[in-house]
Amino acid sequence: MGCICDQEAGREHDLAPVCIGHLWVFEHLKPEELAALTAAALRRAYPKGREVFAQGQPARQMFLIKTGRVKLSKLTEAGEEITLDIRKGGDFLGETMLLEDDALYPLTALCLEDTLICGFTRDGFEKLVLAHPNIGLQVIKNLSRRIDWLTSRVGSLSCTNLEDRLYHILAHVAREHGVQSRRGHVIQFPLTHEELGFLVGAHRVSITRALKALRESGKVIQEGRTLILCEPLSL
Repeated sequence: MGCICDQEAGREHDLAPVCIGHLWVFEHLKPEELAALTAAALRRAYPKGREVFAQGQPARQMFLIKTGRVKLSKLTEAGEEITLDIRKGGDFLGETMLLEDDALYPLTALCLEDTLICGFTRDGFEKLVLAHPNIGLQVIKNLSRRIDWLTSRVGSLSCTNLEDRLYHILAHVAREHGVQSRRGHVIQFPLTHEELGFLVGAHRVSITRALKALRESGKVIQEGRTLILCEPLSL
């Protein structure tokens, strides 16, 4: 039996094989709980250019991207938009909903392509947990494990130099969104030095120097606004 999302997406879209029940936040559930989770999930289609949610709005839905791409951005106090990440099919968004009743989205999610999502509203998820209390318990445990993992990740990044951290970020983007060529993995969309600086946690000037060092070392080729990672993506 195929995924219910197949019926919503149609034949013209390739869906991510990941199901809502496969996400880390729902690990260790019983088969009957996974079945209830999948049956209760909502499927919604968004056209290119539509916001799924906006920065500052009440966090009332979380979801899995089944197909399409979504840009995550943040508006600074100076009114500048900073792109933080680009998510694709198989990625999870909106876990802020689980934090507290009055939580707000810290970012804006904008569809770069026609996008299909599968997930829950706050009200729908609360009804699901009331019917299956163990789902709520496992979500709490999984969130705690996630926080521990993120804490250890931040610690490891602080011990590496800027060039290594920058290459790590570029390798992640190339793995998720790049295209393989004879010369390496190509990141086909532009990433400004400001955007890279926010992802890496460094000033734009420092990013410029680190990127120059990566080019000189032969790890990265830059052609206009296109970046090519020459080494195998083993990071």
